Amino acid sequence: MSDIKQDVQLEEKCFHCGDKIEERGYHLDNHDFCCLGCQTVYQVLHESGMQQYYRYNQHPGKSNRTEKEDFSYLDEPQIADKLIDFKDDKITIITFYIPAIHCSSCIWLLENLYRLTPHVLQSRVDFMKKQASITFSHGQLPLKELVYLLSNIGYDPKITLQDVVKEGNKRNLNPLVAKIAVAGFCFGNSMLFSFPDYFGMGAFEKEYASFFGYVNLVFGLPVLLYCASDYFKSAIFSLKQKRLNLDVPLALGILVLFMRSAFEVITQTGAGFTDTLCSLVFFILIGKWVQQRTYYHISFERDYRSYFPVAVTVLTESGDKPVQLADVRIGDRILVRNNEIIPADAMLLKGEAAIDFSFVTGESSPVHKILGEIIYAGGRQIGEAIELEVVKPVSQSYLTRLWNNENYKDYDRHFQTFVNFISKYFTVVLLAIAFFAAASWAIDGNANKAWGAFTAVLIIACPCALALSSPFTLSAALSIFDRNKFYVKNTAAIEQMASIDTLVFDKTGTISSPKAASIYFEGRLSATEKNMLSAVCRNSSHPLSREIVKWLGSAHGLSNSQVADFKEFPGRGMLANVGGQQVRIGSATFMGIGNIKSDGSVVFIRIGEDLKGYFTVEQSWREGLSTLVEDLREDYGLHLISGDNDRRLDALKLIFPSDATLLFNRSPMEKLDAIQQFQGAGKHVCMVGDGLNDAGALRKADLGIAVSDDINNFSPGCDAILDGDSFAKLPRFFAFSKDAVKVIHMSFGISLLYNIIGLSFAVQGTMSPLFAAILMPISTVTIISFTSLMTRCYAKRHKL
Repeated sequence: MSDIKQDVQLEEKCFHCGDKIEERGYHLDNHDFCCLGCQTVYQVLHESGMQQYYRYNQHPGKSNRTEKEDFSYLDEPQIADKLIDFKDDKITIITFYIPAIHCSSCIWLLENLYRLTPHVLQSRVDFMKKQASITFSHGQLPLKELVYLLSNIGYDPKITLQDVVKEGNKRNLNPLVAKIAVAGFCFGNSMLFSFPDYFGMGAFEKEYASFFGYVNLVFGLPVLLYCASDYFKSAIFSLKQKRLNLDVPLALGILVLFMRSAFEVITQTGAGFTDTLCSLVFFILIGKWVQQRTYYHISFERDYRSYFPVAVTVLTESGDKPVQLADVRIGDRILVRNNEIIPADAMLLKGEAAIDFSFVTGESSPVHKILGEIIYAGGRQIGEAIELEVVKPVSQSYLTRLWNNENYKDYDRHFQTFVNFISKYFTVVLLAIAFFAAASWAIDGNANKAWGAFTAVLIIACPCALALSSPFTLSAALSIFDRNKFYVKNTAAIEQMASIDTLVFDKTGTISSPKAASIYFEGRLSATEKNMLSAVCRNSSHPLSREIVKWLGSAHGLSNSQVADFKEFPGRGMLANVGGQQVRIGSATFMGIGNIKSDGSVVFIRIGEDLKGYFTVEQSWREGLSTLVEDLREDYGLHLISGDNDRRLDALKLIFPSDATLLFNRSPMEKLDAIQQFQGAGKHVCMVGDGLNDAGALRKADLGIAVSDDINNFSPGCDAILDGDSFAKLPRFFAFSKDAVKVIHMSFGISLLYNIIGLSFAVQGTMSPLFAAILMPISTVTIISFTSLMTRCYAKRHKL
C-alpha cells in the first residue's frame, strides 16, 4: 500500500499539511507525510482524481493527527433536525461552520466533494464566514457519514446547536485585533526612534543613528511578515486568478517600503521608511476591522425579521390577525395562501400542501406534504390556503439565507462596480509611472535617483484610501436606507440603482394602495354563497381577494377542508369546488363574457352555472403618487405595465408623462417580455411591482423593487423591499443612491490628489521619511472621514 521510509527525516515537511516531520515519516508517490492521517487524505484525493488540490497552494491541508470526534449523536433525528436547513424526500441541505478553511485549495476541495462521493449533489463555500453549504442525498449518505467524510479529509465541522457562525465571526476578529495591536506597538516605537530624523539629530543622536535604524527594521519585520500577511495572500490569489484587485498594489507598496528601508539602513544611506510602513499597515488594519465590524453588524441586523416588516396571518380565537413577522412565535398557527412563501419552518395542520421549492432546490415541481409533516421555510404554496404551526423562529429559517444569496442576480455579468473598474487599471498605471520615473533617471546615469524614484512611486501611490472609500460609503448608505424602510439587498444594488434610467411600475398594489380601496357589489349573494366566496378568496394572496374578504365582513367562510381543487391563474382569476359546486372568480375574459363598464377593477362571481354579479374595486392611488412622478419624470423614463384593465387610463394619462408607455391586461410573462424590450433598447430598467405577479419581471430587470404593505409577498429574485409607507420617498432614494456613488467618485478624486502631490516628489526621488509618514496616514483618515460625513450629509439633505 505504501513504502515506509526507515530514516528519520527531521528536516523534511509533510507534503499535505507542511508540518515538520519529527518522527518516522510515511512515504507515498515520492511524497513524505508526517502521519498516517495526512497520507490517507492524500491517498483518498489521489484515488479520486483530485490531485489539483495541491496545485493551488503549497501544503494546503491541515494536520490530520488530532483525535477524531465521535459524531454518532447525529443518528438521532431530534438532533439532526435542529441542524439542517432543508429536507425533503430525497435531499438535505445543511450549512457547516468549518474553521479549517484558510486558502483557495480549501474552497476547491470542498466545492468538489461530489468527486469524492456522488451522493453530495452540490457544495458552496463562503470563505469570509468559513461556511460550507452542502446539498446531499440523505438516502445514500447519512448526515453522520457526511460529517465523517469532512473530518477524514481534515475539515472537521464545528457542530453546536448555538449560532456557531456568529460566534465564529467574533473569534475570527481576534487575530485581526492581535495584528492591529502588534502593528500599533511597532508603529509607536518606530515613530519614537524616528523623531531625531524628523527634527534634526544632535551630536548625541547621530552616534546612535545606525542603531536606531536597525531597531526600526526589527519593528518592521513582524509588521511585514505577520500583520500584512493577509494582503500578500490576497494579492497572490488574485494574480493566480489572472485578475488585479486593489490588494496587489497595496501588497507591492508594503513590500517595497520594507525593501527600501532595509536597503537604506544596511547601506547606511538613509533612515528608511519603517515608521511609514508600520503606520500604513496599522491604519489599513483599523479600516479593515471597522469594515468587518460594520459588515457583521449589518449582516446581523439585516436578518429576515428586520428586512421584512410585513405580516403573516396568524389564526387566533378572535379571528384572522395580521402579525408582523418579528412577533411570530413558536406555536403560532398561521395561514399561508396561494403563492405565499412559508416564512418559518412549520408543521402542516390543515389543507392540501403543494410546495414549490424552486428557490431552494431549483426544482419547480410542487412537492406534496401530508398532515403533521414539517414544511421548511422558503417554499411557496401552490393551491389552496393551508394552516401551519410554527416550529422554528423566523430568524433561524432557511429563508434568511435565500435573501442573502447573491446568486439570484449576478451584477458582474452586466454591471461593474466602481472599485472593480478602477482596480483593473490602477496597478498597470502605477507600475507604468514607476518604470517611467526610474527609466528617466537611469537614462541620465543617476542609478540612485532611479531606484529612489521607482520605490517612492510604489510607496506613495498606495491605494488603501481608495480601497476603503467604497465599502464605508455604501455601508453607511445601506443603514440609511434601512432606517427609512427601504431594504436593499447588498451594496452592489446601490451602485446599480444609481445607473437606472428607466422605471416601470405595476398598478394594483404598487401605485394603488390596498389600504385605501372602495369596493362595491352588483348582484345578489345569499349567506351561504357569501361563505363559499369567502372560503375561496381566503386562499388567495392577491390584493383584490383580500379586499373581497374584508367586504364580506361577518361571513366567516367555510373551513379550508371544504375547499377542493383550488387553482389560481395569475392576472386572470381563480376557481375551486366548494360543497360540490364550482366557484369561479375573476376577470370578464376568464369568465368568457363581455366586460362591464366601470371605473374600477371588476371581479366577476360565478357559482355553478349562475353569474351572481361582480365586484367593482376602486383603489385609490398611493399618497404622493403625482408628486413622485413629477419628481422622477425629468431624469427617468416612466412606464406602467399592469395585469389589470384600462378603466383608469384617463387618470393615469394625467399623472404619467405624455411619452410614457401604459400597457394593461398583461400577463406575468408579457411583463417580463416588456422589460426585455426596454433593455434591448439600451435602457437600464428598474421594475417596481408588488411581488405577486411580477416575480419574473423583478428578477429580469436591472433592479427589482417589491412594494410591500401588510402581506407576505417576498420574492428572493428582487433586489429591494420597499415598505408601502415609504413609497413617496422613492425619488429621494434614487437621488441619494446617485449621491452615494458621487461620494465614492469624490473620495477617489481626493485620493488621486494626494497621490499626485506625493508622486510629484516621488518621481524626483526626493521623498523624505517625514513626508511619507505624514502624507499616507492623513490621506487614509481623510478619506474615511470624508465618506462617512458626506454620506450622512447627503442623507440629511434628502431628508432621509
